[in-house]
Amino acid sequence: MNAEVGFASTDSRLDNRIVNGLSVDVEDWFQVGAFENVIERGEWDGIGTRVEDNVARILDLFAEAQVSATFFTLGWVAKRHPAIIRRIAEAGHEIASHGYDHARVFNFDRKSFGEDIKLARDILQDCSGQKVTGYRAPSFSIDQRTPWAFMELAEQGYDYSSSVAPIAHDHYGWPEAPRFAFRPLPWSQLVEIPVTTAILGGRRVAAGGGGFFRVLPYAFSRWAIRQVNRREERPAVFYFHPWEIDPEQPRVANAPMRSKLRHYTGLQKMAGKLGELVHEFRWGRMDLLAHREAKRASVLGAGSSEAASHEESDA
Repeated sequence: MNAEVGFASTDSRLDNRIVNGLSVDVEDWFQVGAFENVIERGEWDGIGTRVEDNVARILDLFAEAQVSATFFTLGWVAKRHPAIIRRIAEAGHEIASHGYDHARVFNFDRKSFGEDIKLARDILQDCSGQKVTGYRAPSFSIDQRTPWAFMELAEQGYDYSSSVAPIAHDHYGWPEAPRFAFRPLPWSQLVEIPVTTAILGGRRVAAGGGGFFRVLPYAFSRWAIRQVNRREERPAVFYFHPWEIDPEQPRVANAPMRSKLRHYTGLQKMAGKLGELVHEFRWGRMDLLAHREAKRASVLGAGSSEAASHEESDA
């Protein structure tokens, strides 16, 4: 460990009472939103998978750092790689649902969405031996267009969702949503745990992982998580994908340049940055975080003016 990281780790003891949510969105390199218009689902079975080896590397990293996490997993992946799902569960991590084949929620109607999450859950439970109580929408695709999605999750007995990105983004986002845990349905105990944002110049900025973590310096993520832990006194929610630690993955030659930049930038440094992250802060499973946060989750629509005022005051 270098001197800079050592200093940061000592300083971060101030944050040690906050246990943040660590999550992995388990999908393979060809199943991502960046390539959805160039790689058809009908081609997937003929493409060489790399997800099992990448998940194994992640499990080794988590074991070395002695952290637990939640693996939001596609039913498609679990069906084809049941052994790695069992290994995740046996290591003490949570198995949660990422839907069946990475279709975005706003492309479903309620009936087809219900069928998708039931199919994925049945597969995941059969493979893992765990009860699946958590869900994350592919590409954070629950937003103001899909109010029925929370209703379906609640009626199917899910305890929590982590499906909202409370920012504006060209692929996803619900910028009016609360930044922290909320109850989307006043009649249900279902809790939504949004992915982390920070406040910079009075504006919300994405700070919960994924491509932003790969592209930006590690110091930004350190600053953002500390802001959430120290100033807000709330846990951060961080996510990444197994393909993000795999710089040797195949290149999609016919993908748009913008998609290539989003997908491939920072792959070489990702594993090292993750190593710093999991050692510097406290991390745990999303189901346990959701249980704690449910005690102070606001009902959707309540306190929005207060949140807006808080953000503006930080400008």
